[in-house]
Amino acid sequence: MRIALFALGLLALTACKEEAAQDIAALPLTEDAVGHYCQMNLLEHDGPKAQAHLGGLPGAPLFFSQVRDAVAYMRMPEQSHDILAVWVSDMAAPGARWDAPGATNWIAANDAIYVVGGTAVGGMGAPEIVPFSDPDSATRFAAANGGQAMRLDEIPDSAVLAPVDLGVAAEDADFQARLRALTRKPGE
Repeated sequence: MRIALFALGLLALTACKEEAAQDIAALPLTEDAVGHYCQMNLLEHDGPKAQAHLGGLPGAPLFFSQVRDAVAYMRMPEQSHDILAVWVSDMAAPGARWDAPGATNWIAANDAIYVVGGTAVGGMGAPEIVPFSDPDSATRFAAANGGQAMRLDEIPDSAVLAPVDLGVAAEDADFQARLRALTRKPGE
């Protein structure tokens, strides 16, 4: 009898220790969503978005202003938490537009087909990789905007990890020239 009570008590303790599985369902895009890197409101930026659910951080995914940024995040080795799920805007969904990609039309990042290397520029001004659930939609987008359709694991690191020239050097040179002009003494 004692052994049975002990086993029953041990079983009850074990059941209490079981952790509930973390909910990794995609959350709707709202006005409260801010980009992980830029800390800016996502609704103020055009193009597809992404969200990553991390182990130990339930209900608080990281949102990304560009899908490119989420793929870069997934590939960087210095992450402190396990990535449980990544969701991307499905640009093949009814009503999805570049200026309004949708609040709830998420697709698992591993299931999407991406157009890479085209002329599409994301919300932060960098070249974007554009996700679709439908291969024909991806092909049509690539035909209209350049690039190539591919799966997540086929996207080259150079498409997401390489530096992007946003023309800042030219703006900086112009600023420096104007600053020098303002600080010159008359007659110089």
